Amino acid sequence: MPLTEPSDDHLPQEDPVALDGALGNPDDNVVSETSGASGPTAAGDGPVVEPEPTLPEPVRQRIVALTAAVLPVLPSDEVPVPLRRVAKFAPNRRARLGAPAIAAQLTGDPLFRQRVTARVLADAGDLGAAVVEGTAPAAADPVEVAALAYLARPRGWRELIDASGAAVRAEADSAVVAELVREAEQRATRAEHDRAVARVEAEKLRDELARVREELGQLREESRQLARTLRETQARERKATEVLATERGRAARASADVDAELRRARARLAEAEAAAGVARASAKEARSVDDARLWLLLETIGQAAVGLRRELALDPVDKLPADFVADAFAEQPGTAPAGPSARARDTDDPARLDQLLALPRAHLVVDGYNVTKRGFGEMSLEQQRKRLITGLGGIAAQTGDEVTVVFDGAERMHGLPPAPRGVRVLFSRKGETADELIRRLVRAEPAGRPVVVVSSDREVADGVRRHGAYPLGADSLLRRLARS
Repeated sequence: MPLTEPSDDHLPQEDPVALDGALGNPDDNVVSETSGASGPTAAGDGPVVEPEPTLPEPVRQRIVALTAAVLPVLPSDEVPVPLRRVAKFAPNRRARLGAPAIAAQLTGDPLFRQRVTARVLADAGDLGAAVVEGTAPAAADPVEVAALAYLARPRGWRELIDASGAAVRAEADSAVVAELVREAEQRATRAEHDRAVARVEAEKLRDELARVREELGQLREESRQLARTLRETQARERKATEVLATERGRAARASADVDAELRRARARLAEAEAAAGVARASAKEARSVDDARLWLLLETIGQAAVGLRRELALDPVDKLPADFVADAFAEQPGTAPAGPSARARDTDDPARLDQLLALPRAHLVVDGYNVTKRGFGEMSLEQQRKRLITGLGGIAAQTGDEVTVVFDGAERMHGLPPAPRGVRVLFSRKGETADELIRRLVRAEPAGRPVVVVSSDREVADGVRRHGAYPLGADSLLRRLARS
């Protein structure tokens, strides 16, 4: 059977029918090359014709594999033309795709078979020598022995092939029997497993049936109890209906009584409102009398004050006591950065500041750096002063009070912003602290004027308290500024 040369992309698949016809199909007659063989002739004195033996499938596959393995090592002139293409295939594709062509050449080309046999027997070693002598070791693979016998064809090679076929069939039968036994064992195992599962399911069903029966009994008991409860509820409902009808009658009577009482209360309310109107008129008249008396008293005091100012010949002043202290003992804005010192805490109530600032003509004196270092010490000194002075300007605008803020100063400072209206900014002179300047400001005020000093320094608080001032802690002013 000639081999059709396939293209590289689409190679032909194995053709089992062609392979069977080429190697050992009993329907074909081929020329036997067995040396020394004799038999009946087909016609006259021609060559002996014997049918090819029926080869088991494993033997046929092994013959093709052995031939495909030696194709690349044969000289190119010894390889038949139909097999030269096959010899170039990859090893794993040579036996699979070139099987039909290889089988046809082995059957129809004795010289090619002899060349292949020489290579195969050389590779087989002792086993090949034994097969050539017509014997086969007992431990040898029957398929390998049959393949070598087919190629070498020594005396008795057909018997070796028949024995190999019998061994292969025996192995196949044994494998079938083993598979049947295994399947039977698996079916028995599955049956046993199914029986065990069925027993477990039966136990579960019996348990479930017992549980259902128990639940059915409980439901029946609950049904009887619910029926009894329903009857009792219906009886209570009838009694409640009767009681409701009775209570509705009582409620109707009570509503009528309430309406009557409401009318009486409204009448009493009208009388009380009339009496209250009379009382309000009397109170208004009495308040008018008191207002007249108070106006007369204030007018008398005002005229007395005018007469006293005229008698003392006092002219209006353009400076306050703190201005004299500032001229004598303080630097005006434009002085130096502060040198902060440790201050003690004061625990005065911050609400006290609002009460003191509400007094007439109050004077608020602030220890500048003592407040700023406590409230916003993370800022630079310039930003601290600016923030405090701006906040004090708001307080001065809201209250109309005199406000003085004092900073420690030892060096000249330039570029200070102008102070807000109503706020006096002072810096202590070199050699004097802000605490001493604050005490001078307090001593300069007349007795009786409310002076409020904000500082958490205990020495400052004790010193100004002895001169009649009101000391408050820095927290009171910080909270007042935060609220503004």
